[in-house]
Amino acid sequence: MGGYFGAVCHGDALTDVFFGTDYHSHLGTKRAGLASYAREIGLQREIHNIENSPFRTRFEHIFDEMRGSAAIGCISDYYPQPLLINSKIGSFAICVTGAINNSEELIAMYQSMGGGHFNAMTGGRVNATELVAALIGTKDSFVEGIRFVQQVVKGTASILILKDGGAIIAARDRLGRLPMIIGRGEDGYCVTFEPFAYKKLGYKDEKELGPGEIVEITADGVTQLAPPGEEMRVCAFLWSYYGYPNATYEGVNVESMRYRNGGILAEHDREVGNCEGVDYVCGVPDSGTPHAIGYANASDIPFARPYIKYTPTWSRSFMPVSQADRKKIAKMKQIPVHELIRDKSLLFVDDSIVRGTQLKETVDFLYQNGAKAIHMRSACPPIMYSCKYLNFSNSTSEMDLLARRTVMELEGDEGFNHLEEYSDSSTERGKRLREKICENLHFDSLEFQSLEGVIKAIGLDACKLCTYCWNGKE
Repeated sequence: MGGYFGAVCHGDALTDVFFGTDYHSHLGTKRAGLASYAREIGLQREIHNIENSPFRTRFEHIFDEMRGSAAIGCISDYYPQPLLINSKIGSFAICVTGAINNSEELIAMYQSMGGGHFNAMTGGRVNATELVAALIGTKDSFVEGIRFVQQVVKGTASILILKDGGAIIAARDRLGRLPMIIGRGEDGYCVTFEPFAYKKLGYKDEKELGPGEIVEITADGVTQLAPPGEEMRVCAFLWSYYGYPNATYEGVNVESMRYRNGGILAEHDREVGNCEGVDYVCGVPDSGTPHAIGYANASDIPFARPYIKYTPTWSRSFMPVSQADRKKIAKMKQIPVHELIRDKSLLFVDDSIVRGTQLKETVDFLYQNGAKAIHMRSACPPIMYSCKYLNFSNSTSEMDLLARRTVMELEGDEGFNHLEEYSDSSTERGKRLREKICENLHFDSLEFQSLEGVIKAIGLDACKLCTYCWNGKE
């Protein structure tokens, strides 16, 4: 994943972009960057590794090194960006959020068109942002180039361009899988992934770009360069997992959706008599907590926090480089509240269950501290397909996914012909999947939210949502 923030102001824009970008730190863990434009200097850029140090710490001296009336910033899980580009259509800074699945094909196409070389990263990879910039530069204008990228990229590419001159071009990805929202302030305009970021900085809602829409932003206004398309596939995981609780996308608030989602889970459990004898409803922190609150409110079972994450030292368990260190830090962060664990039957709600490794360790930790029973609920359906649009559940193999591994364990390759049945708790295959996961991860019971339940909780038409990781439908 990744996040971005840009602003164009009559005065200083860098301060807003510094804080606005920092508010996207939950969306990426590897690199961050800022680019700015000042009339007397031109384009400037700085990139830092943030794997073991937060954005604010790495960029705290930026105001001594950069300035400008226009700036863009990004948090990235993969490639260094923004990049500074000099092309036939002008000089610019660019950042790209999403996932490009046909990069090798696009590199070959670009080079067959007479394009030059790319800087090679470790392992020979090409920076996807550089690739997008190169493809844009094959055309005679930014709009024509961005439209070309939207046509040829298989995956997702939301683009921010800071032009030499101070205007920002913002382009939402073709199917609108990621949000792109414009804010209006007293001194100018901004563009962001997370709208709460600009509200904290004094901006007000201006507009949410439609799928594939392209606009140019200056300190005086927003000009549409290309209209939105009619088809949209916004990622449903925005609300379930990686969106920040304060955020609202397509008119739907994240925190409110999670309460509704947990309530729908509770209604199903009550209908089938699947939550009897539970002492407390609990959330797997942090994003599982609001789903659990919704469950508790709907079930009349008390909500509790039987363990607390200790975050002052390690705010994110995945910050260490090695897997062994990540597991150790994750374990060290869990501080038990023994009075709420010992001899208690606990029902936990997690935002999703992807690989299941850390969840098993959490359950073992709870039993070691005296829990009588652990029931698990996932606020999402079983993840059967590795995400190919945003890298949310992306991995080297789909067999890294807990649901896939369990299907293979139960039925071998033949089971992959019946994934829809395995997702459905009312079928025999669905029941066997849940029983096997309970056996392997030491749950007393397990249930997943249904696809219909997630869609109902979001409240948008199913045809507007990307649910590929659950049902494989594009």
